[in-house]
Amino acid sequence: MRYGAIITSVAAVAALLSGCDRLQAAWAGFNAPSGGGEAASPSATPVVEVAGTPGSAGPAITSDSDDDAQTAASVVEVTPLAAVVGVDGKIYGQAGGDPAMNGLYVHLAIYRSPAEGWWVFPLGDVLAYRVVGQSKGRVDLELKESVMDEATSEIGDRTRRIAVLITPGADEETTPTVRIAPVG
Repeated sequence: MRYGAIITSVAAVAALLSGCDRLQAAWAGFNAPSGGGEAASPSATPVVEVAGTPGSAGPAITSDSDDDAQTAASVVEVTPLAAVVGVDGKIYGQAGGDPAMNGLYVHLAIYRSPAEGWWVFPLGDVLAYRVVGQSKGRVDLELKESVMDEATSEIGDRTRRIAVLITPGADEETTPTVRIAPVG
């Protein structure tokens, strides 16, 4: 599977997990396309039909073997970026790699539109992340990382802070500029 398809799939699931208001509104509009002016409530449509009687087991559910579902299942943490003015985004972690030496791929996703999806920026491979601050155009992260001592080959860890600096594009079609700066 191509890397771009994986990122797109993960970003889509991250959107669903974080409760993006615009995505929910788009979904409601999709469910009620009539020109009546009212969108159907997403909660009005049952997600799973239940068969049988109370206390009895219904039919077995088949495992989803789709590659996109497998990729989406690796999203383990999502942090919405509510305070970053002018950017509808989130930081998310996708499990993968060697868990003994990092293994959480951290990304910044900035929402474009229902038709275009997300811009996704890889931020690094760490053990864990924590958002410690947000302001206009900036997200401060604390990263816990595995490090290997080259002389002894022993794996240890360190904690460091970075600032993710976000400059919106000139218009809605222009990709934002994202830079990472160390924080002392």
